[in-house]
Amino acid sequence: MTALATNSSRIAVMSESAIEKIRAVQNEMLKTPQFDLPIHHTLHGGMYSRSVVIPAGVAIAGAFILVPTVLVVSGNVTVYANDQAHEIDGYQVLVASAGRKQLFVAHSDTNMTMLFATTATTVEAAEDEFTSESNLLASRRHEDLNTTIITGE
Repeated sequence: MTALATNSSRIAVMSESAIEKIRAVQNEMLKTPQFDLPIHHTLHGGMYSRSVVIPAGVAIAGAFILVPTVLVVSGNVTVYANDQAHEIDGYQVLVASAGRKQLFVAHSDTNMTMLFATTATTVEAAEDEFTSESNLLASRRHEDLNTTIITGE
């Protein structure tokens, strides 16, 4: 069990300095060839979910998150948040605050799903709602990799 998991299974609001450190790492990552991952989007029942499988050995920088979410992780990944590294090994459901930006390094193929309540009716509107960095999202750069389910229920 990790500190991230034992602290009420929460990713807290991050300090500006911690967010800037992640942005600095992200800027360096953007100078290297990008590995774009397929994203599965679901809009259903007033909820938006965004799922990705991060292959073993791949690191990704998450977007700056503007809304509180739930983050479901299954696999083995190190999460860098709040100037600390937290390893998750197995299955974990995390309460994640608004005002955060994380870096993830997968040690095994890792499934992650972020979800939040929304009134959005399109994926683009949901993405714009959850982040101020939607222009950096892989789902915007490579729409052909996306799988989308939208229901009116």
